[in-house]
Amino acid sequence: MDTVNILSGGAAQGLVRGLAEAFKAQTGFAIDGEFSAVGAMADKLRAGAPADLVILTQALVAKLAEEKLVTLSSIADVGRVETALAVRRRDPRVTVKTDADLREVLRAADAIFVPDIKASTAGRHVAKVLDQLGIAYEVASRLKIFSDGATAMGELAASTAQRPIGCTQATEIIATDGITLSGSLPPGCELVTMYTAGVTTRASHPAEAAALVALLAGAAQRELRQRVGFAG
Repeated sequence: MDTVNILSGGAAQGLVRGLAEAFKAQTGFAIDGEFSAVGAMADKLRAGAPADLVILTQALVAKLAEEKLVTLSSIADVGRVETALAVRRRDPRVTVKTDADLREVLRAADAIFVPDIKASTAGRHVAKVLDQLGIAYEVASRLKIFSDGATAMGELAASTAQRPIGCTQATEIIATDGITLSGSLPPGCELVTMYTAGVTTRASHPAEAAALVALLAGAAQRELRQRVGFAG
């Protein structure tokens, strides 16, 4: 079967999965690809990895267009995703309304599950927030860092720690069995990221890739985007 290949941030994995059948019915193509930290995905494209389209942060897609790796006219915003807290389904939810609340919640956790703190959007933000809260050194030994948010959340679900917590993008939390979206980060610590799709300049199937971009960003899929964790 013909396939459209994607390089995508993990934030979009649930949405792509939810659109796969509709896309196949529309085009006859399946969807395949890799979902991981956005920086790593951009570097794969730069290194020549085959891909028909990318779904990355708005700023990163714009940069790839400047580098002539994404077709400027194909770019469309998919939606915003907030970085949020997660707990195992069997654990009580935590609520943080202030940075002091967040500081205490993180200090109380015996394991903090996060994505790559250098290559992922949420992971870089977590590192920044820990510095901002003045607890980066204190909790460093409790950080459980994985390649992407989906992997980190899967490890949180399986964790045997007594008081674990996770922090990544809401879409990755919602898509993971065994954990619960516990709440937003408080004012001053929040992050909302726009994700954007675009057809690559080396696409093997540019027409089908453009059709998938339209499906991802289209008004008809607004309800699905909201269900998997995207805001408008």
